Amino acid sequence: MFSTLLNIVIPVFAVVSVGFVFGRRQRNTDMSFVNLANVAVFCPALVFSALIANPIQIGTSWPLIVAGVLVILLPGLMLCLFKFKGLERRTLVLGGMFRNTGNIGIPLMMLAYGDDKLGAIIILFVLSNVIHFSLGLFILSHEAGRWQWLKSPILWAATLGLLLAEHRSALPEFVYTSADLLGQIAVPLMLFALGVRLASGEVGELGLAFKVNMSYLLAGALSLLLVAWWLPLTPEWLQLLALSVMLPPAVLNYLLCEQYQCQPNKMASIVLLGNLMSVLTIPLVIYLTLTFL
Repeated sequence: MFSTLLNIVIPVFAVVSVGFVFGRRQRNTDMSFVNLANVAVFCPALVFSALIANPIQIGTSWPLIVAGVLVILLPGLMLCLFKFKGLERRTLVLGGMFRNTGNIGIPLMMLAYGDDKLGAIIILFVLSNVIHFSLGLFILSHEAGRWQWLKSPILWAATLGLLLAEHRSALPEFVYTSADLLGQIAVPLMLFALGVRLASGEVGELGLAFKVNMSYLLAGALSLLLVAWWLPLTPEWLQLLALSVMLPPAVLNYLLCEQYQCQPNKMASIVLLGNLMSVLTIPLVIYLTLTFL
């Protein structure tokens, strides 16, 4: 089990580490174009090809969809009860709701639980992105957030994938192959870009960042228990949900806080320390889910 765990976790953090070292060695590392390409091209291609290859049956997958929404919304509601000196509520709530389901979540879940779970993994990824770019932006900015989610290429790629999944035979093979080829770039590039982003940040206010991240883990665990009790979830879905709620805060939270001037320095510290803490929490969660679920 220990060697299996190492084979799952080490490749993910190895790619992140390569990005971190590369970022440290460069004086002016501008990943904006690369990140834009990943969000606008490679991630949508991954979502589209994954949904085509792994058709989702809405009638049978509705518990996972409902659970995926609840494990995002419930921590946000719970965190409204917390209060940390010097930290705005919107900063606190944003980091707790939206986890690193893309950069770390997709590769970890695929390595830990198998490629055959990719359809379910993509459901959680798409849900997180849609809510992040709708409710998340609304939390940060009432004016800009209401319809921003409609501009997300990932949303439209997911819609197209859902509509065409049942008609795979009518889809030219080169369309799927091209999308699949582009999608293969997304996950390694996510991990590499995360490492570069971590290299450019500095962790400050460690005490606050630690307490906030512990509150995130607590809210995530309680949310998981609630949805597991309420919904008819399979053990495989519970594994994915358990890992998703224990993931570190999304790096995108820092970028959005910077854009909307919502305590970006504090969010950077929370995100960076959360990713460092995940070196311990993620292997533990994977071990527990593989052993007991």
